[in-house]
Amino acid sequence: MQRDEYALYCALIEAGSLSEAARRLHASPAMISKRLSALEARLGTQLVHRTTRRFEVTPEGRAFYEDVRAILAAARDAEDRISGAVSVPAGRLRVSVPTSFGRLFLAPVVSEFARLHPQVTLEVDLSDRMLDAQGERVDLALRITPKLPGHLDARRIGASQRVLCSSPRYLEAEGTPVDLAALKGHRLLAADGQLPWQLTGPDGPVRLDGRSAIRTNSSEFVRELTLCGEGIALRSVWDVADALKEGRLVRVLPGYGGSADVGIYAVWPRANLVPAAVRALTDLLEARLAPMLEALPAAPA
Repeated sequence: MQRDEYALYCALIEAGSLSEAARRLHASPAMISKRLSALEARLGTQLVHRTTRRFEVTPEGRAFYEDVRAILAAARDAEDRISGAVSVPAGRLRVSVPTSFGRLFLAPVVSEFARLHPQVTLEVDLSDRMLDAQGERVDLALRITPKLPGHLDARRIGASQRVLCSSPRYLEAEGTPVDLAALKGHRLLAADGQLPWQLTGPDGPVRLDGRSAIRTNSSEFVRELTLCGEGIALRSVWDVADALKEGRLVRVLPGYGGSADVGIYAVWPRANLVPAAVRALTDLLEARLAPMLEALPAAPA
């Protein structure tokens, strides 16, 4: 029972609010609040100050979080040592992958992994939302990012070249921007959280502020809007290589592109013992995806 309480408490602190913790745990905020109150009553200490609009961890609550997080990690390590999951791929493995990348590349790798390791129960979450690997109990995630948080371990799988692009139909109707100042006057397309764009150009890094002409939480939907002629987007070459080759999309301002720092990483929560299933899938992802990404043609200007 205490372990369940600790896990719920850690999830609450990592979520940052009752409502977000409830969403992640598929529970009601009232139930989360009730369990928290029971834990505080048992400890005789207030862990969190909470009102309808405010959520603040007390110093005692922060110290308790650090302690119980270490306890839970140690318990998982002990179980893995006993069960053999550290040496033999087995048990549940929850994987999180961006939607477009997962749709294009992940299924064959997951299929091969399932055949190689039948003792592993796979759960694959395709979402453009950055899941909290620790708070949402994700064992392995693929992240496309220039910077990784310090609490995760990672292995770089490959680069993610990104280009500004649009459909010929949009450019015929609205004109082709000749510089960044002109680009700001066009219809920009991006999923939530993807603007501003961090670009690299002839004079080095540059930031392009703006607002998406159509708001969406789906990067895949942005791709389809771009193909339909709704505006200009910053897209990964692995996602639009075919459309560029076929002329359904064309480069815009070819002297500019996404930051070269962005890479594709396999990441997992830092631990003393990494489960064998995590290591095995990471090895397979690198073996299958790295050559595929390297073989992508340079985006045509």
